[in-house]
Amino acid sequence: METAAWRPRLGTLPAGEHDAITDVPGVLVGHTTLIHGDGPLVPGEGPVRTGVTVIRPHGRSAAREPVFAGHHVLNGNGEVTGLTWLAESGLLSSPIGLTNTHSVGVVRDTLAVLEARANGSHGDEWFMPVVGETWDGVLNDINGGHVRPEHVEQAVANAAGGTVPMGSVGGGTGMICHGFKGGIGSGSRRAITDGGEFTVGVLVQANHGRRARLVIDGVPVGRLIDEAVVPLPGPAPTTAGRLTPGAGSIVAVVATDAPLLPHQCRRLAQRAGLGVARTGGTGEHSSGDVFVAFSTGSRGIPADVNEYPAPATYSLTVLHNAQLTPLFDAVIEATEQAIVNALLAAQTMVGRDGNTAYAIDAERLRAALGR
Repeated sequence: METAAWRPRLGTLPAGEHDAITDVPGVLVGHTTLIHGDGPLVPGEGPVRTGVTVIRPHGRSAAREPVFAGHHVLNGNGEVTGLTWLAESGLLSSPIGLTNTHSVGVVRDTLAVLEARANGSHGDEWFMPVVGETWDGVLNDINGGHVRPEHVEQAVANAAGGTVPMGSVGGGTGMICHGFKGGIGSGSRRAITDGGEFTVGVLVQANHGRRARLVIDGVPVGRLIDEAVVPLPGPAPTTAGRLTPGAGSIVAVVATDAPLLPHQCRRLAQRAGLGVARTGGTGEHSSGDVFVAFSTGSRGIPADVNEYPAPATYSLTVLHNAQLTPLFDAVIEATEQAIVNALLAAQTMVGRDGNTAYAIDAERLRAALGR
């Protein structure tokens, strides 16, 4: 759960009111956090350190009123469902779910059922929810099936605007980032173009990176706060070795109220990778780094599946490609800020078998940045 009051403000662009993805009007975020049990791992019983996070692009059914979207894969050792249809149609037509690697199925299936229920299904519709994952098995009984449909429903019901709870919450509960306790982080930036001023918001589930490569605001923090200062997480090294450093993943969701087409959303998603790089992420071989971007700038886009009523044509106002650079800057800064916010909001967590992921201390970080 979020505890850090101090955070460095990164980059040069102004943040939105909450410095979160919810600064994009209409975007809602909800979490369900599951923490119980201690001691040795007993598969199916715990300890449990996991959860689910849901991002809604607006307050209505995304199946009936989709938004333009695109995605980018930096390294593909991970899963985000629904991306083939998102790429084909250029539309996000569901909430976005985030959870642990082995709970993707239940989250995806529950979101499909909830969409059918919300739209008065008669059994002949189909839905392709977008659900991403990162692996929390160092701290969590990941094979225990602890995320259940009621937890997904609760996260959807909890979805709200305003301040976004960050750190060890929702899908980020058991995650580790650059060798520190990680989890959910969010950030936002304002971008000024000749077509107007727009907000770009990013939410990450940060479970990636190596300690030695962590950079914050250009400072090599991971080398200044190394494992001799703050221990690395997980079991002690053995001849079998500990987990490969940097073997985790990061999923980033980018939202903006700029009126963009799908290919422009894809270009924004691609820039999230540069924000990951600014903090030292490299898209390692064992990392799943997948980014989804959507635009709420053109509301009222008709659905194109399930025979929902739709006009034969519709009109759009679109930002010119030449105006995208300020949005690229905003994505990069907001992604970097979101990763740092995830680190600072997280608390030290003891999980299965006593494995401990230590949080980065805000005052220690402040001192490192001062150097």
